[in-house]
Amino acid sequence: MSEEDYYSILGIGRNADQNEIKKAYRKLAMENHPDRNPGDKSAEERFKRISEAYAILADPQKRAEYDRFGKAGARGAGGGFSSYGGFSGDPFDIFREVFGGGFGDIFGMGGAQRRSAKRRGADLQLRLELALEEISQGVKKKIKLKKQVACDTCDGSGLSPGTSKVTCPACQGQGEVAYRQGFFTVSQTCQRCNGEGQIIDKPCPTCHGDGRVRGESYIEIDVPAGIAEGQYLTVRGEGNVGPRGGPQGDVLIIIEEKKHSDFERHGDDIVYHLHLSFPQVALGDEVEVPTLDGKAKISIPAGTQGGKILRMKGKGIPHLNSYKKGDELIKVHVWTPSKIGAKEKALLKELATFESINPNKEDKSFFERMKEAIL
Repeated sequence: MSEEDYYSILGIGRNADQNEIKKAYRKLAMENHPDRNPGDKSAEERFKRISEAYAILADPQKRAEYDRFGKAGARGAGGGFSSYGGFSGDPFDIFREVFGGGFGDIFGMGGAQRRSAKRRGADLQLRLELALEEISQGVKKKIKLKKQVACDTCDGSGLSPGTSKVTCPACQGQGEVAYRQGFFTVSQTCQRCNGEGQIIDKPCPTCHGDGRVRGESYIEIDVPAGIAEGQYLTVRGEGNVGPRGGPQGDVLIIIEEKKHSDFERHGDDIVYHLHLSFPQVALGDEVEVPTLDGKAKISIPAGTQGGKILRMKGKGIPHLNSYKKGDELIKVHVWTPSKIGAKEKALLKELATFESINPNKEDKSFFERMKEAIL
């Protein structure tokens, strides 16, 4: 792919709807189809690029990820934040899907050969629960997958050992069957061979001709710091294997956050609720609070009001794909004892006689104090 983005490749704006995307693809795909431009390698390359752009933008989920993270996210490999990019699908499959059955031969050449492309395996979807500490630092995870794998008996071909496929008797190897509809001849994918042009006469006794059996494997992924609940990682080519040697699907890993015992997450910031006694807020104090990196000390100014929010810069969650970090917000709560002894009660009654200990009628209103709550 060139540096040109997917929207530019199709010649559309970033707000284009699905109809505009499909219309742009149809026009460009017809102009650059290799069968219309025999021997033109540049046209073939453009056709692939157009197909790749359409494959991403026509899929709402993939388009949303591309819009959010660009090519760096969309084309990441090795278990990066997203790896559905690096297009390896068949552009002619996309062409036939958009134009309908029979259009593989619209220019009168090459259609039957392309219809025999192997089918891709299904994607897998799983959920990965992470602690805030893991999200803050980024983490490597090893995940066990239960999926369809290639059959060892037939090496994924679906054939009984020592046998081979035979020409489909229904379509005579064309992968399509034609029928008359009024003045037109319409072609459809052959139901007998699923468009492959060949069938398995003697299927493998283990996988019964599918080329796949149930199995398991492991993948390792790098979870980037700053990822959030509901976002996902896409690991390309680690999903179910396709039937009879078809390429593997992808693995979609949806992120979930474990509930933390100390913190609440709000975007890149985290909130900690700090409970202090009346003497601590009245006189001021220095206390130790938890952070995602361990313990840290913070000064409580004398006269701190309940509900005050103190800020510790850079102690929050890293912004995804950035060096910036959120803050830790410490909300102060003044703790009131539910039970006190006779001595404490006497001292409090004596303290209550002092004018400075009672609410000041000329003090700022509640709303004014709320405006100044965050330091």
